[in-house]
Amino acid sequence: MFVDLPQDLILMIAGAFLLGWLLSSLSSAFGSKMRAKKRDPRDDRIRSLEAELRIAQGESDKARETAEQLEKEVEEAQAGNVKRDKVISHQQERIQQLNRDLKDSVLKTRELRNELSDRATENLKSEVKLREVETELEVAQASTDLIATGVLDYSLAPEAEESDNDDGDLLDESDMTKAAT
Repeated sequence: MFVDLPQDLILMIAGAFLLGWLLSSLSSAFGSKMRAKKRDPRDDRIRSLEAELRIAQGESDKARETAEQLEKEVEEAQAGNVKRDKVISHQQERIQQLNRDLKDSVLKTRELRNELSDRATENLKSEVKLREVETELEVAQASTDLIATGVLDYSLAPEAEESDNDDGDLLDESDMTKAAT
């Protein structure tokens, strides 16, 4: 089955195998050094781009977190603005209502002032008329008292006064009261 090969041949095959292995190891070692020296510039560019990508992804994550925080703050600010808008609109409605009430109050006050002024004028006029009537009554009373005491005598009156009377008679007491008024 096995062929008897001389021992020298076996040693030579083993030596050749060992020599091939050594040569391939050396050539790969020298080749890798040469490859390292003759690197493709695209490989460096790829590595730098990968590093930049990792940095950009980290910054992007930070920016996303910041953006989410800012969005939350914006939402809170918008909610605050909505609340403030509601308060402001409520206050404006209240101000408008107070303005309407104030205008109504001013109109009512003017009406009341006018009415009080009219009443004061009427009271003043009635007081003046009352004083005039009192004065006339006092004059009539004084005339009657004077006639009753006999101080006044119309029989001695001048004739000019008789011509004023339609009958031509002397004035009686009712005519005197009318004349006094």
